[in-house]
Amino acid sequence: MTHTPLRLLTLATLLAGLWASACAGALKIGVVPGAYSDSVTAAAKEAKKQGIDVQVVEFTDWTTPNVALDHGDIDANYFQHQPFLSNAIAKQGFKLKKVATGILSNIGLYSLKHKSIAEIPVGGKVAIANDPVNQGRGLLLLQKAGLLKLKPGVGYLGTLKDITDNPKKLQFVEVEGPQLSRITGDVDLAQGYPHFIVASKAFDASSGLVYSGVEDAQFAVSFVARSDKPESPDLKKFIEIYRQSTEVRNVIRKAFNNDDRLYVLAWLNEK
Repeated sequence: MTHTPLRLLTLATLLAGLWASACAGALKIGVVPGAYSDSVTAAAKEAKKQGIDVQVVEFTDWTTPNVALDHGDIDANYFQHQPFLSNAIAKQGFKLKKVATGILSNIGLYSLKHKSIAEIPVGGKVAIANDPVNQGRGLLLLQKAGLLKLKPGVGYLGTLKDITDNPKKLQFVEVEGPQLSRITGDVDLAQGYPHFIVASKAFDASSGLVYSGVEDAQFAVSFVARSDKPESPDLKKFIEIYRQSTEVRNVIRKAFNNDDRLYVLAWLNEK
């Protein structure tokens, strides 16, 4: 569901008052459900032992976490990749920056009605993310699967308007990313995020017909903070704990169905 900026600001302001009274002095990190929430929560428990109090603030959409961070209601968020962040900054003027790389969540194309891409029918319904960049990422995977063609060079900035060839005359249903797993059974094919699928328990996250892979390294989710404030020593230490914790890695693996095809610990590949 799309919220207006005014409504988002009101929501963020209201939540800020509640969080401030409940966790004064805590390092507040915004997440979305699934692997990001679970792994940050695991790291928060270890951080507590080292004297860092972390409040994990869970959101159910991909807009409010940046609004809340930009307004200072939280100290960092962990749900978005750099292309998504760059687009949000360009569109909304947020004063935000990436501070550290986290998990690369591969995406998949899922169907609860068909057993292969070839079985997707003419006129079939396809659910796809409704936000810029993630929609483009989904379209690239559909192109990889041979279901459509995009204008040359549009890359992850592609939208439904950039489809140049749609031989099966597919119909597209645009949905908020975290909600895609909930409507997969209602369509012929859906873009899917494995950790959201695992969290929703809607179906088997390892049942994708096609997956993205290492070519999507730029889509690794990152810790993001305010660009106009000094780097927080507590956040820096927390990220170190997150990256080094065996328990965090176990939680991440569980959140991705114990399936190596579904994710990468992207920080391990940084030079």
